[in-house]
Amino acid sequence: MFGGIVASILRLQEPARPRPWLRSTLGQALLLGLAIALAAPADPSFAASTLVTAPDGTFQGKLDTTSTVRQFLGIRYAQPVTSNLRWRPPQPVTPSVATQDATQLGNHCPQGVSPFGIATLTEDCLFLNVYAPNGNDGSQSGGDEGRPVMVWIHGGALAVGESNGYNATRLVQRGVVVVTINYRLGALGFLAHPALTGESPDRVSGNYGFQDQQAALKWVRRNIRAFGGNPEKVTVFGESAGGLSTFVQLVSPTASGLFHRAIVESGAYLLTPPTLAQAEAAGTNFARAVQCNQSNPADVLTCMRALSVSTILSVTSFTPAPNVDGKLLPQSIASALKNGQFNRVPLMNGSNHDEWNLFVALDFDLTGHPVTAASYPAAIAATIGVPPTSPAVALVQAQYPGGSYPTYDQAVGALGTDAIFACTARFADELASDFVPTFAYEFNDRNAPQNFLPPVSFPYGAAHASELQYIFLFGKTQLNANQQLLSDRMVGYWTKFAQSGDPNGNGAPSWEQFSRGRQVMQSLVPPLPTAEMNFATAHQCAFWDQLTNRTVLARR
Repeated sequence: MFGGIVASILRLQEPARPRPWLRSTLGQALLLGLAIALAAPADPSFAASTLVTAPDGTFQGKLDTTSTVRQFLGIRYAQPVTSNLRWRPPQPVTPSVATQDATQLGNHCPQGVSPFGIATLTEDCLFLNVYAPNGNDGSQSGGDEGRPVMVWIHGGALAVGESNGYNATRLVQRGVVVVTINYRLGALGFLAHPALTGESPDRVSGNYGFQDQQAALKWVRRNIRAFGGNPEKVTVFGESAGGLSTFVQLVSPTASGLFHRAIVESGAYLLTPPTLAQAEAAGTNFARAVQCNQSNPADVLTCMRALSVSTILSVTSFTPAPNVDGKLLPQSIASALKNGQFNRVPLMNGSNHDEWNLFVALDFDLTGHPVTAASYPAAIAATIGVPPTSPAVALVQAQYPGGSYPTYDQAVGALGTDAIFACTARFADELASDFVPTFAYEFNDRNAPQNFLPPVSFPYGAAHASELQYIFLFGKTQLNANQQLLSDRMVGYWTKFAQSGDPNGNGAPSWEQFSRGRQVMQSLVPPLPTAEMNFATAHQCAFWDQLTNRTVLARR
């Protein structure tokens, strides 16, 4: 089922299908991080230095335009992954004695044109950014031990996106240090191949982007105290592919000790990734597509490492994904959560009420082919990733009769949301809550502004990624008064969780911990969140659990 989310985004890069609306959106503020907080200047008596000396070097940063946030931008956390380091684990940087300019954003990783990132061919891209409060004020200062640290992993189907656009001012003003990172994407970040596996000392390949994320977390552990952060209080959080990445790190033994809480936003869509063998088969197809299918493995690697970045990006049939390689990912995410074999840290996990509406717009309305009664069965098959002749299509159509929705587009949006995001998130909650404090949410602002795509024939609702503007600053559309109140509560929940592993406090509506026996979700609805008890029924999770043979072991 997961292929739909990746394919929907990747299809935007196909040169054979130009879309006029795409060109126009790239000229607008649909790219993240263009808004700037309008806050009063910080009291100069509390001003902190923008020149920081850390174990990896001395960094000259700058203040933001409000003087409330210190920014240290474009910090290299690993060596350039170019030439012979392409498709290899990231290598550590050598500490520098020279002061490094950290006032400009670094390169981000190669990707094609899309509404979800800025196209680039620059392979030297392993940079991070640090955003820290300017001074010792703030509700969660942390005193001598340092402030909580939140490390953000951006989304984009592991194919597009970058760290650069996420304006973390709202979070930083609550007293946390925020780090945003770039990591390798697409085939450059996730290609597995028998020849790559053969040259690896661990006999693995793929998962390079996740290794990059761990390298960034190691940089944070070494250096963040110099920026006022506490390396023993690190929260990893991300949305979409960043949420999936957070799950990967949650269950990866090679990430043990690198973080202490995890927040997943819309990231439960691939709890059972492909095996290494399956990933190698996909990589073999990729190599064949770029004419690197020599019989000698060494020749294959020489050929692939000589490819131009544009040639690599041209293979839009490649679907980046984690693979169960036996090292970074010894078992599937679902299996690790079920067995309790994961990094046991407090977890916040959630989804949006209308996730799949974004992808219905991409795949149907914005291609000029809205779903009709005649095309509805084919749309079902494409959404859940089965052949049109599969018996599952008729079962889903009976469960989601298209005529009972305002439009067939909205019927596909509902079933896609339930199958791919909502019920998989609930399943992860059921598994994880046996072992760690788990706080589940649903983002429920059905009038959330849509900052990525133009209007379509149906309301987007609380679509995929629409919660981001309530945590970060981006987009042209301003939140109304009630939405600003919700944003304030959400930022409070996120930062309080980073501080204590529990989102409750600061006068916000109480958020009950999730348990398998009492499945309470926090409904993030404006103006004030409230408890939600009927999530599984509303999203028809019993149907999807049965259809996918999804089961939970007896409660411990």
